Amino acid sequence: MAELCRTDSSLTALEEEMLWEMMEDHRCRIVRSICPSRLTPYLRQAKVLDQLDEEEVLHSPRFTNTAMRVGHLLDLLKTRGKNGAIAFLESLKFHNPDVYTLVTGLQPSMDFTNFSGLMETSKLTECLAGAIGSLQEELSQEKGQKEALLRQCQQLQEHLGQAEARAEGLRQLEADHSRMKREVSAHFHEVLKLKDEMLSLSLHYSNALQEKDLAATRCRGLQEELYLMKQELQREKMSSSCEREFRERSLKMTNDLEPGDEELSRLKEENEKLRSLTFSLAEKDILEQNLDEALESRQELVNRIHSLREQAMAAERQRKQYWEEKEQTLLQFQKTKVDCEIYKEKMNVLQSQVVELQKERDQAYSARDGSQLEMSQNLAEKDALRRKVFELTDQVCELRQQVQRLQAQAESLPGPKQEAGAREPCPKRKQQLVRMFALCPWDDSDGSSSEQCPGEAEASPQDPGPGHGAGLPRGRAAGADKRYWREPHGHLHSSGHPGLRGRRDGVVPRHPDYDGYKKLVQDLKAKVATSGDSFYIRVNLALERRAEGELQVHCNDILHVTDTLFQGGSCWHAHRVGPYSTKGTEQGTIPNYAQAQQLLIALIQDMAHRSTMARKQPSVGGQKLVRIVSMDRTKASPLWSSFDGGQSDPSQVEDPSTVCFWAESYFTLVPYTLVHSHRPSRPRPVLFVPRVVGKILMEKLCLLQGYKKCPAAYLSQEEYDASSQRGDIIQQREASGGRYCVTCSAVESLMGKNTHALLDVQLDSVRVLHKMEIFPIIIYISINEKVAKKFKKALQQLGTTEDQLLEAARQEEGELDKVPCLYSSLAPDSWSDLHALLGCVRLAIADEQKKVVWTE
Repeated sequence: MAELCRTDSSLTALEEEMLWEMMEDHRCRIVRSICPSRLTPYLRQAKVLDQLDEEEVLHSPRFTNTAMRVGHLLDLLKTRGKNGAIAFLESLKFHNPDVYTLVTGLQPSMDFTNFSGLMETSKLTECLAGAIGSLQEELSQEKGQKEALLRQCQQLQEHLGQAEARAEGLRQLEADHSRMKREVSAHFHEVLKLKDEMLSLSLHYSNALQEKDLAATRCRGLQEELYLMKQELQREKMSSSCEREFRERSLKMTNDLEPGDEELSRLKEENEKLRSLTFSLAEKDILEQNLDEALESRQELVNRIHSLREQAMAAERQRKQYWEEKEQTLLQFQKTKVDCEIYKEKMNVLQSQVVELQKERDQAYSARDGSQLEMSQNLAEKDALRRKVFELTDQVCELRQQVQRLQAQAESLPGPKQEAGAREPCPKRKQQLVRMFALCPWDDSDGSSSEQCPGEAEASPQDPGPGHGAGLPRGRAAGADKRYWREPHGHLHSSGHPGLRGRRDGVVPRHPDYDGYKKLVQDLKAKVATSGDSFYIRVNLALERRAEGELQVHCNDILHVTDTLFQGGSCWHAHRVGPYSTKGTEQGTIPNYAQAQQLLIALIQDMAHRSTMARKQPSVGGQKLVRIVSMDRTKASPLWSSFDGGQSDPSQVEDPSTVCFWAESYFTLVPYTLVHSHRPSRPRPVLFVPRVVGKILMEKLCLLQGYKKCPAAYLSQEEYDASSQRGDIIQQREASGGRYCVTCSAVESLMGKNTHALLDVQLDSVRVLHKMEIFPIIIYISINEKVAKKFKKALQQLGTTEDQLLEAARQEEGELDKVPCLYSSLAPDSWSDLHALLGCVRLAIADEQKKVVWTE
């Protein structure tokens, strides 16, 4: 097929059957890949489908899925012939380029001069084609973001695995620690047991010593007895020898005298002596046996004494070892006790500081509550005085009307009477504080007055004008509709409203477009459109969802208001706008201007009367509830100006008192702020809040690619005058002989190098940058006492203290509500150290660069 179709012009040259044959060959892929709701707008513009066909394709109950709807769409287009096939292929070129390439074999091109001729190449078509191209670019960017997030997810998973490994190691260390504790406890119990055993051994040792002493004394006694027995034995031997000799001599003598009798007596005596001697030998044997037993028992005692001495020495060594371990344990205990005392002192000091900080916080809360209560009381008094002024103004108008009527009655001629009646001024009507529309909100108190003030566009009471169907008040519809209308691009236009004339706001141009006005009137009559509203607002308070269909809104949300007369004007219909596009996502109703203003005042009063106990409770999510913005009525946005649009009466300009009264300015709280969108293509400059933290971060970011600090150039007086005339000065400070200035040209040069310019300027310079079409990124870093300690070393290098940082942060945080654009916030718990903060800042800058810039 690619050989048949090489150019776009060849498609129109092909026959109808060939074109449909190409699409039928790929019908399955077309049915599966195409969303019919994206193609039908283009096909309707090409006039191959009408409204009924589109309704049948998109909403017919016969088709239960997308494939059936696409098949029916192809069948309808086939009945349209060759034009239907060419228009369908051109719509594929915009919305499904891959399917277009598959069917035709051509690469889709966005050349607006090569349309098939089925529809005129208008500015609207070019805008739609450009929008489709931008959506495709956003899709590619989203794919890149998805890949980056996937890589980041993989890194986080790796970090998680490492953290789990570290946690497993810590759990193992904790188990080892508990095991060692148990072992120490077991050893301690063993030491106690060994001490008890040593005590029992010492007792046994003392008993053994006592037994040894007893055995020694007994041995000495036995030795003495043995010595005595030996001496007695010697004496007995000597006496026995003497007696034997004497007996022998006596026997010899008796033998000589009486041999027979003497011999017998001698034998008897020897027998007696032998008997006595035998008894002594038995005793001697007994004594020797006792001596041997005593010596054996002594040897046993000596051996036992030696073993006890060895056991005592081993017990003494163990006692010394356990004593050393006890000393080390006691030393560690003393160190732990000292550390515990130090920690206790630190905790006491911290608790005292926390108590002082709580007292200071309570004092600050009470002072803030007092100021907010005083502010709410002043607002209530101001509203009461304003109502009184309106009533007195009505009375003055009525009195002037009566005076002019009396003057008219005094005239005798009918001509002058009619002229006086024609010049009769319209009475000042009371301003309705209950409702406020974005465009021409004036309405009479009963909603049915048909009087018309002089100086307005004339319209007959019977002919309410072409804009009456849109909900505009009668008598002013003809003039108001010509003053306000909506282009297809959604811009508001004014062609003569006194409250909007002369404004330099680019969103409310001063040139009329009657063709657009006529188209709007036709749509209103045909009930195709119910309102000509299409503008974007920034919400300055948090609105809860109280009923079905209402839109829950947070402070600083961006909404696209599409109908200010929804449900009779009691509320507005709006869409929530995403951060990366101007397309609405969630839709619902929000209170109108006056109701939102009353809710804002009530919310401020509720915050002022909130109890101290409720303040001490932690807030859920830390969501900002109120952005207090006050505005001068004479310098207000078109939303407030339209509220005062009906107050001026050109016929009363000649009265100086009336002019002075209505020219008097007063301030009022603004619940909604009109904003405009911007999409800068170049890298936006970066501004940090507070500035002290910004100086620290800029030194770190300058070392990275894509970031550079914007220097303050020295300008002489002549150079300064020339730059001031060009409006090139962003911020300045005095110097000897000249000034140091941050200039727009320096910022532009850095942006031209595809670099983020790091600005060290005040927040009031943001408006100056917006006038120069430069939209900086504002990064707000929330600071508290804990966070300020993390910057201690960096603050010392700058010569700043933590208290000065906290005070500067409080002051600059209050100035953020006055900044005419959104900003990015970094919570204190989103980073742990300066390196982590630097990573969070880089991510925030990259994210803000992708977002749509909304300015007031």
